[in-house]
Amino acid sequence: MSQTVPPPIPILAGIAGIAEGVDLILCDVWGVLHDGTKAHRGAGEALIRFRALPAAGRPRRVVLVSNAPRPWPGVQAILDGYGVPREAYDAILTSGDLTCSLLARTPGIRIHHLGPERDLTIFSGLDLSLVGPQEAEAVVCTGLFDDATETAEDYRAVLAALRARDVPMICANPDLVVERDKVLIPCAGLIAAAYAEIGGAVTYAGKPYRPVYEEALAKAAALDGLPPPDLGRVLAVGDALRTDIDGAARFGIPNLLVARGIHAEELRVTAEHHTLGDIAGWLAAQSVRPDAVIDKLVW
Repeated sequence: MSQTVPPPIPILAGIAGIAEGVDLILCDVWGVLHDGTKAHRGAGEALIRFRALPAAGRPRRVVLVSNAPRPWPGVQAILDGYGVPREAYDAILTSGDLTCSLLARTPGIRIHHLGPERDLTIFSGLDLSLVGPQEAEAVVCTGLFDDATETAEDYRAVLAALRARDVPMICANPDLVVERDKVLIPCAGLIAAAYAEIGGAVTYAGKPYRPVYEEALAKAAALDGLPPPDLGRVLAVGDALRTDIDGAARFGIPNLLVARGIHAEELRVTAEHHTLGDIAGWLAAQSVRPDAVIDKLVW
C-alpha cells in the first residue's frame, strides 16, 4: 500500500503576500522579535506594516504572546531596551500574567519560588507568602537560578522533596530552551519536565497550552470591543515547533515557523549559513508540521 506524501510546506520570503488574509497576528517574542540582546529590526518593521494595512471589517492587530515568567509590563520594558518599537504591537500576554491569574484564585497560599530573583515581580500585589520548600503548599518555577551553569539535574533533590509531599507545581515558562545571542539557554520547562517525570503534578502557564490562546484571542477582541476574530484569519508566528507551532495547530490557528531561532542549527541557518536552503528532510522527521516557514520575520 502506498503512503500518502504530505504536500510540501511553503517557504515564504516575507509576510506581505499573506497579510491581507490576516486580522490578528499572535507573535512570539524571544527568537522572533529579538535574540536576547537586541531587536530583529526587520521583524518590528513587518509588524508595523501589517498593523497599517486597511481594516478588513476589523482593525489589524498584533498581540505578543510570550512564555516569559513575568507580567507583561516587565516584558515591555525589556523590549524597549532591545529597541523593539511599541508601534509593532497592540498588547502583550505572558506566561507570567497567566501564572498571576492562577495564584489569585487561592488567596493566602504559601508558595515556594524556584527561579532567579529577577522573576520575583511575578508575585507583586498577590495575596500569598513566599516560604521554603518544606512549608510550601505549591511551587512556582520561573527558571533556573543560574541558567548559564545549571541544568535540571541540579534540582533533583529539591524536586524529590517536593514530590514526597505531593506539592503541585506551576510552571511559569513552559519553554525548554531559548536562544540568547546564538546560545541556547535552559528554561523552567526543563525543571517542570523533570518534576513530571517523577510523578509531580504540573500546571503549565503558557504555550502550547489552550488557555494562553483563549486569553490572547480575548485580549485582542477587547481592544476593539468586538468578538474574537475567526481563527482562519489569525496567524501564530514563532520559532519553536514544540510550543509556538504545536500549540497553535492544536487550537486551530494557522501558523508560521521562523527558522532563524532555536531550530537554527538544525535548519542550517547559522551565522555560517545565511540562506535557508532545503529543509524538507528535517521537517519530514518532525512530529509537528508548520503551515509555512520563513527564514526571519520580515515584510
